[in-house]
Amino acid sequence: MDRRGSMDRRRSSGRRRVPDNQKLSDIRYPYTTSEAERARRRTQRIAARKRRERARRRKLLRRLMPLLLAAVVVIVVLLVLLIRGILGGKAPAGLAKSTSATRGMVHVLPQQPDSALFSAAPNDATVQIPADDIVSSYAVLIDVEKGVVLAEKDAYTAVSPASMTKILTVLVAAEHVTDLDATFTVTQEITDYAFVNGCTSAGFLPGEAVPIRDLFYGTILPSGADAALALAIYVAGSHEAFVDMMNEKARALGLSEDAHFSNCVGIYDAGNVCSMYDMARILKAAMDNDLCREVLSTKVYEIPASDLHPEGITLSNWFIRKIEDHLTGGFQVLGAKTGYVNQAGSCAASCGQSPDGRVYICVTAKAGSSWSAIYDHAALYKKYAGGGTASGGGEGTQGE
Repeated sequence: MDRRGSMDRRRSSGRRRVPDNQKLSDIRYPYTTSEAERARRRTQRIAARKRRERARRRKLLRRLMPLLLAAVVVIVVLLVLLIRGILGGKAPAGLAKSTSATRGMVHVLPQQPDSALFSAAPNDATVQIPADDIVSSYAVLIDVEKGVVLAEKDAYTAVSPASMTKILTVLVAAEHVTDLDATFTVTQEITDYAFVNGCTSAGFLPGEAVPIRDLFYGTILPSGADAALALAIYVAGSHEAFVDMMNEKARALGLSEDAHFSNCVGIYDAGNVCSMYDMARILKAAMDNDLCREVLSTKVYEIPASDLHPEGITLSNWFIRKIEDHLTGGFQVLGAKTGYVNQAGSCAASCGQSPDGRVYICVTAKAGSSWSAIYDHAALYKKYAGGGTASGGGEGTQGE
């Protein structure tokens, strides 16, 4: 017999035969636990795997949570910027963003009583102002309490408002500034902008850290372009972004579609226009704001002496000081702002109060001189609002 075949037979004869219905593993490694115990252990292992998976997910979530929170904050900030209309604003050529180390965050003050719904309409008694009554080509006089246009002269024609624009400038700024004692460092670009455009200046110097409160008074009383531009950049970060805010406020006040602003100073531009009626509504909103009313009503504001200004700076509202001499019978002007550009002549917006407490708003444009604007306001108050007897006088130095 073949030797190999003999060895195979001896090997197979020594093996244990496994029944067809039984597993080999059951024979070689028999279980020492019951089926129920094995099932329980399998259940425990599955539960343990699930606990480990949940723990892994929680650990991953804790790691991602700061990133998720940061993403939420970024989204909220972007939404706020979009709503305010300043997302993507670019500074005009030559005007850098704020370099003041003290500017910090801008917060919104609690809003003053809403003037968005204020309006006035003509009625059957509204007078079309005769050409001989005033020099100004455009004018409107409004009884604020009644919401009635008492007299008007091309009051709904959009023209350049010149430096009356600064009323809207301080109104927008007042609604976004919280710390009037904070400072802003005036830049060379700001003073150059005022000089190149032939604007009136409050007298602040490059490198000077000016309190925000002084910027408000510098914008209105001497009609300082340096103060207005500094205030705009402090609030919005750039001139253009602030102008966007001005136009948003104009829409919120319900101004006409023709009203639009392209700069915060009042420099002549085809895109910087509004009607006398629109400017009257802006002045009404400003007089409803505590800070704006205080600034617009101040006759003289003194800035203390400093190293840069050894004698200090005196800011004066020329219009209010001069019109007092031309109104009698207890009629007083509560606030005012003038303006001048060649294309719009001398302009003025004022808020007056009669002895019986009735409040009026008067806005004029295209007068031959600042004195003519004063006489026109005095004449309109006298004839239609009980402002006493208006008196004339000689021409004086023009003011903004």
